[in-house]
Amino acid sequence: MNESTVRIALVGCGYWGPNLARNLSQVNNGRLVVCADSDPQALARMQRQYPHVEMTTDSAALLRRADIDAVVLATPARTHAGLALAALAAGKHVFVEKPLAMTVADAEQMVAAGRAAGRILMVGHVFEYHPALRHIKMLLDQGELGDLYYLYSTRVNLGRVQADINALWSIAPHDVSIMLHLVGRLPQQVSAHGKAFLGGSVEDVVFVTLDFANGALGHIHASWLDPSKTRQLTVVGSRRMVVYDDVASEGKVKIYDKGVYRKSEAGYGEYQVKVHSGDITIPRLDMTEPLQLECQHFVDCICQGRTPLTDGVNGLQVVSVLAAAQQSLDAGGVNVVVAPPDTQAPAGP
Repeated sequence: MNESTVRIALVGCGYWGPNLARNLSQVNNGRLVVCADSDPQALARMQRQYPHVEMTTDSAALLRRADIDAVVLATPARTHAGLALAALAAGKHVFVEKPLAMTVADAEQMVAAGRAAGRILMVGHVFEYHPALRHIKMLLDQGELGDLYYLYSTRVNLGRVQADINALWSIAPHDVSIMLHLVGRLPQQVSAHGKAFLGGSVEDVVFVTLDFANGALGHIHASWLDPSKTRQLTVVGSRRMVVYDDVASEGKVKIYDKGVYRKSEAGYGEYQVKVHSGDITIPRLDMTEPLQLECQHFVDCICQGRTPLTDGVNGLQVVSVLAAAQQSLDAGGVNVVVAPPDTQAPAGP
């Protein structure tokens, strides 16, 4: 784009919106122009913090404004597709908080609409911008961990309980995006189990297993019914293993020089299992806030015409895994094949 400053509208000032506003108000080459929400009290809180930012309850009117270049959506997940499609049709660049959509068909339409409009469509998979996860990805890509055996994540807490979306769609998108990013491919199949212990129609706890074609196995535990907050990922390779603890005050990443491998015995055609155990290394990382990096990346991609790391296709892939997991959940935990989504679908009428 020719303008030196990307003029941004934030739609949704509830749970996550204030965090986005804080970072959007600080990005280089970007300016938060207006915040929109249907709740006047939420807008009043934002106005006190950002007195120079316009507040409105009319989000639809934002799309007709020529002084808005980009729209950031932090609204309930079921509204993402409709709002994003309207914004893209109005010629705006769009950032959508996770998940991109609630169905594969909606996500495919969003990707196609962004392509047809020639606009950036980006999804808020914030952990793909986390310095700790980037370091783990580098270790995997460079072969420092050896062959990837399996990885598992725990994302649990007591609350925030939701009534309209289950723990799979509310919490697990982060972990699905992390695993797809680290493994570098979609799983062949997934299975999921869960329960709605609070008596509603949505599951409060889910366990998801991802089976990848390269032999790696992934497992996700997501719940808002746990006694303490845990945000942990373990990656097990043949040479080394890594534990990432997002709630640790320091030493968030620990690299264990441990591994198990098979060693052939000469002359017998058999093998022995060897266990290697060495030092634990804590790398020094630049712990810049991931959300700051993500918001800056959105603005930079608009200014420079680049495809975001977490573009619409990235969001569509995560939705395809979530949809397969939901199908498994509804069927009592059966294995469900993950069909590769159509990233070239037409934008529709």
